[in-house]
Amino acid sequence: MEDTYPAELSGGDNFVAGPLPDDPSEANREPEISDHEARLELLRVEAELNERWPETRIEPSLDRIAALATVLGDPQKTYPVLHVAGTNGKGSTVRMIDALLTRMGLRVGRYTSPHLQLVTERIALDGVPIPISRYVEVYRDIKPYVAMVDGAGGPPMSKFEVLTGMAFAAFADAPVEVAVLETGLGGRWDATNVADAQVAAIAPVGIDHVDYLGSDITKIAGEKAGIIKPGSVAVLAEQEPDVQRVLLERAVEVDATVARAGSEFGVLRREIAVGGQLLKLQGLGGVYEEIFLPLHGVHQANNAALALAAVEAFFGAGQDRQLVVEAVREAFAELVLPGRLERVRAAPTVLLDAAHNPHGARALAATITEEFAFRRLAAVVGVMADKDARGILEALEPAVSDIVVTRNSASRAMPLDELNDLAISIFGEERVYAEPSLDTAVETAVALVEEADDPEEPLAGGGVLVTGSVVTAGEARTLFGKEPA
Repeated sequence: MEDTYPAELSGGDNFVAGPLPDDPSEANREPEISDHEARLELLRVEAELNERWPETRIEPSLDRIAALATVLGDPQKTYPVLHVAGTNGKGSTVRMIDALLTRMGLRVGRYTSPHLQLVTERIALDGVPIPISRYVEVYRDIKPYVAMVDGAGGPPMSKFEVLTGMAFAAFADAPVEVAVLETGLGGRWDATNVADAQVAAIAPVGIDHVDYLGSDITKIAGEKAGIIKPGSVAVLAEQEPDVQRVLLERAVEVDATVARAGSEFGVLRREIAVGGQLLKLQGLGGVYEEIFLPLHGVHQANNAALALAAVEAFFGAGQDRQLVVEAVREAFAELVLPGRLERVRAAPTVLLDAAHNPHGARALAATITEEFAFRRLAAVVGVMADKDARGILEALEPAVSDIVVTRNSASRAMPLDELNDLAISIFGEERVYAEPSLDTAVETAVALVEEADDPEEPLAGGGVLVTGSVVTAGEARTLFGKEPA
């Protein structure tokens, strides 16, 4: 998790519920999102929340969030839950699950972290962030109960715990028909784990957050496995053998049903297409053909298969009973995932990606190499000091021509001089540029891909990739005029 505070069934053999809301985005769109007073109130709330333990600090206990949930009337028990954990891809998987469930006619609450641009992104209804005014209102409503928990002895509630309580309450008040929750750090002791999910999806597990989860991948897997609850369905992405063993042991321990990528579900065929990829997916209930996914990379195809299987498990699909294929096609085709190889400018192409660890950077580099043909690609990279910056840079090096290192606005950002020295040791001095701010870094990168040593060389085909951190990607979205989503 990263700091992300910018400076400021129908019957039969096919399952699908009723029609979509007339316009869910309009139903939840806030007309006053840019209102000065509303934003000032949001800043006051954030200032209060920032006085609490940061989201990167955890204590192995669910006592505080459980106590808050109890005094709130256990809102998380008023709707079914799908829970997603993993090291990389869980955010994308959550949004895919949200899109599929919404297209099946359900009202969905989505809780994710961290956010790219605005904290309200974390609590979404009908596919869009809750209004700023509603975010503030929910906080004010639960604040007295948070104070009760704080005063009961022991450490006060962390910021993430309060945010999780806010999400639970907002979803119950809406009310939602299902909630999709993304873990923050780990799983077992993550505040979201006070909810008992009937479906637990585990995205690929790797090493990240070493300071908090350690570097033993089996222990990390054990933490992620904590979201698999008794009698639930565990939907598992393809994992390293040791990780798979830990996850399966947990499933056996709690008598959970298991569905595994590569066995019960998966990607049968993948073809690169204009603006994304065309997929043939094996689901729990059958084969889904001609699925257009407007996202790049085999990792996103795998995320789509995981999301589909999770939704099938939620509806009880299986044994040749599947979701309506056309509804699945529509849900995937309309996907928008901010900050995941997102194109924000053309000529030259500027792409944003929130990869913030070596595993994510490797997937990003592989996708760039396989699916794009840039004449020259300059990367703008800003990394957090507590991340494996060397691993990120080494993963990116084969895929880019030049690198412009920079620093985002987060307090945990790696110092520019340190990142610059590290980049030079990997790329060589002639390929590295340093800029103190993101806007100047982007300008430098654009200038690099627009220049040519040979006057006869065409300038078309240059690209800029902004990556290295969720914060960096989020601030770049703001820089290019993109609204929070």
